[in-house]
Amino acid sequence: MTLLRFIGRTLFATIFVIAGYDSLTKPGGRTNLVSENLPLPEPELMVRLNGASMVVGGTALAIGLKPRLAALGLAAALVPTTYAGHQFWKQSDPGMRRNQQVHFNKNVSLIGGLLTYALTDDD
Repeated sequence: MTLLRFIGRTLFATIFVIAGYDSLTKPGGRTNLVSENLPLPEPELMVRLNGASMVVGGTALAIGLKPRLAALGLAAALVPTTYAGHQFWKQSDPGMRRNQQVHFNKNVSLIGGLLTYALTDDD
């Protein structure tokens, strides 16, 4: 079971490490989303910090270093990402609206999975 748990954690963590690294190294358009949708100072810095937290949390989850705490931190980092980045309700184009809604729902599901993991007694 330990090997399966390691594989599962690693596969689950992959999205956070990859997306976090991308945000950390290439904040790009995410900076505009933050400045438009969240009342935060230094939008580029915020995007990079969010990306860094996902890289650290995802890596910790993958290797089993405080995985419950890592899952809780990742869930917290996904909340502003989901709100700022996937505001499907503001889209007038049906295709864009559907695309953003899919990503919004994916992130909400990831948050649910992370919270479930964070609240599970087994590491």
